[in-house]
Amino acid sequence: MHSELPCPMKFSCPQTNFNSHFSLVSRAVPSRPSKPVLGNVLVTASEETQKVTLVGFDETLGIQSTFPAQVEIGGALTLPAKLLGDIVSRLPNEDIDIAEDDDEPVVTLSCSAGRYQVRGLSAEDYPSLPEIESAETVNLSADSLIEGLRGALFATSNDETKQVLTGVHLTAKAQSLEFAATDGHRLAVVQTIDDSGTSTATEGMKVTIPGKALRELERILQAYPGGDAIAFRLDQTQVVFDLEQQRITTRLLEGQYPNYQQLIPNKFERQLTLDRKQFVSALERIAVMADQRNNIVKLSLSSEQQSLALSVEAQEVGSGLETLPAQVTGEDLDIAFNVRYLLEGLKALPSTEIQIQCNTATSPSVLTPLGSVKMTYLVMPVQIRS
Repeated sequence: MHSELPCPMKFSCPQTNFNSHFSLVSRAVPSRPSKPVLGNVLVTASEETQKVTLVGFDETLGIQSTFPAQVEIGGALTLPAKLLGDIVSRLPNEDIDIAEDDDEPVVTLSCSAGRYQVRGLSAEDYPSLPEIESAETVNLSADSLIEGLRGALFATSNDETKQVLTGVHLTAKAQSLEFAATDGHRLAVVQTIDDSGTSTATEGMKVTIPGKALRELERILQAYPGGDAIAFRLDQTQVVFDLEQQRITTRLLEGQYPNYQQLIPNKFERQLTLDRKQFVSALERIAVMADQRNNIVKLSLSSEQQSLALSVEAQEVGSGLETLPAQVTGEDLDIAFNVRYLLEGLKALPSTEIQIQCNTATSPSVLTPLGSVKMTYLVMPVQIRS
């Protein structure tokens, strides 16, 4: 618990700073908090370090962010996330003064535009973020981490009843970390190299981290790009990501993650290579028509024509057909997919050319980038009703 109570807190800082850090931690504040104090952000100012630390916490996901400020008097108070966030985001881009009342938990925000008073709640009732004592540490460069998240996060499930599938499954291997995500219809697997050489993760370590926390992590990494190694520590139930100004903590997901390696076929009878951007553009155009018919697009492989045809027949609405050049090996095949699954996978593949491998119209197909990141995207076809 937090005990800095006696003096009323007082500090000033640029509006842009307070606003960006406040809106970041507010993302961990629950929309329907189980107790009133969790609807607030914990604000702690330190005279010693001349820094302000903000915390948002929904008892599963916690986000902490620290930034420099001119702290006259240190202290701690929790303030309503939505209300204060809405006020601060609209204040002019200049220094704002924030001062707590002497005798009640109210702060006054002052700037050239005027002043606002906002009532808070005592910091004493705010739960502490979980600490991890005996933990494994994994160090990964920010680039590798972004690569792993970009290649896997999109394939997680949104279905809360399949809790373990709403997260990304991480497996530590010798000198690499494998990210995997599946929603039951598709599977994305990315292997990133641990190039820092400082990882203490035990080989074979397996954990499933909630997608919600990883999306926040990805957002922070993109907003504050620092090419340094990111350290994350984990024990049996929690993981903590330590960044320069931020810390994210979240509970791990429980349950057995599916043995996804079994799903990936060992050999393929058909293979095609084509330009990724051309394929994405054609799919985006034909998706307009597919939208009229369950989002399904038919792909026709022709080895004689060395082409891939995309087609949609939407009864009573019309039809669409596009043909792309492709290097095709194996016999001709008609196979159908959910167009959204194809597009999301292709946008995550980081290469100019991609390879599609498949066996039959009903067995899984695998998409891989050519000559870059080690990534596998498996997608189940949809049966075509004639």
